[in-house]
Amino acid sequence: MASNSNQTRDMVLFARGVIALLDSWDVLRLAISEGWGGPESSAKRTWLASIIVDEFETASSSPDLDYIADLILQAMSDEFDVDVDDGSAERIAESIVKLWAAEPAIATQMVAEFQATAQKRSKVQIQASRGEGNGDSDWESESEDEDGVPRLVENGAQPTTPREKPEPVIDEDGFTLVQGKGKGKH
Repeated sequence: MASNSNQTRDMVLFARGVIALLDSWDVLRLAISEGWGGPESSAKRTWLASIIVDEFETASSSPDLDYIADLILQAMSDEFDVDVDDGSAERIAESIVKLWAAEPAIATQMVAEFQATAQKRSKVQIQASRGEGNGDSDWESESEDEDGVPRLVENGAQPTTPREKPEPVIDEDGFTLVQGKGKGKH
């Protein structure tokens, strides 16, 4: 995408595209809206866009998809304490790499589409919920108790009520007789 004569204009277009992609990424939007990156969460989005653009601008050869995806995943982990495992970071990285490789006319069209998507998504409020999810979590699971130990109840089965303790047997002198647990009785 970056030719010698139009390099500055192309880099600005590329940067706008990267920012629009990050603005439309639900995972990052949620991390920012929930403040997972601290009080400067929004500034971290701009910082992430700048390090991505810098990687392309300063590299002797174009960074590949895996490198950009790893860069995004690492930044999300370090800056927002979020481990992204839904494949969305890879899709963002793929779009960034395709944008970089695109001809200027196609890149302009791609950026316009990215910006339109970002604008639509900015109007939709995104919220985190701790309800039933489809992924595993280190901090919450329906099959674990407070100590993180799995419950021994199958899905859909009702837990059995605990058996009542038998009444103590008292002999005629008023002493309580010790009863066996029933093991080994024939």
